[in-house]
Amino acid sequence: MTTPAGKLDLLLGYALAFGLVALVQVGVVLAISLTWLGMDLTGSLGPLVLVAVLDALLGMALGLFSSAFARTEFQAVQFMPAFVLPQVLLCGLIMPREQMASWLEAISAVLPLTYAVEGMREIAGERGFSGTLAADVAVVAGFTLAALLLGAVTLRRRTP
Repeated sequence: MTTPAGKLDLLLGYALAFGLVALVQVGVVLAISLTWLGMDLTGSLGPLVLVAVLDALLGMALGLFSSAFARTEFQAVQFMPAFVLPQVLLCGLIMPREQMASWLEAISAVLPLTYAVEGMREIAGERGFSGTLAADVAVVAGFTLAALLLGAVTLRRRTP
């Protein structure tokens, strides 16, 4: 934080490093799942890798954004349930969004994990890159960039 690098440069460096790690993780999980575990993939492999990496980057970006508000690492860990729990409960994994109360469905429509889950469901059901999948990918990528930009804006910088 004492170098002449800007706050956005710092967060983009984190994003690049964690993005490469996410790409390796996605590759390992897919290799194990599709070969050793014998899972059958109905959709295409390319969109699956794209959405999985974007999902990992989204999680990283939300983590960096929330950590910008924390004074210690412990506080950053305490912020994570506030970001993660509502998304997991409302994204459609536990209960279909259509069966939720209308106000909960409206809240879930503005949460990025909802679009990540819908993108994965779209890949599981179709072989091509559909318009719905493109919209889901755009929303997840937009949330990732927004979280990184907001994290850079809210990051406190200590200069001598």
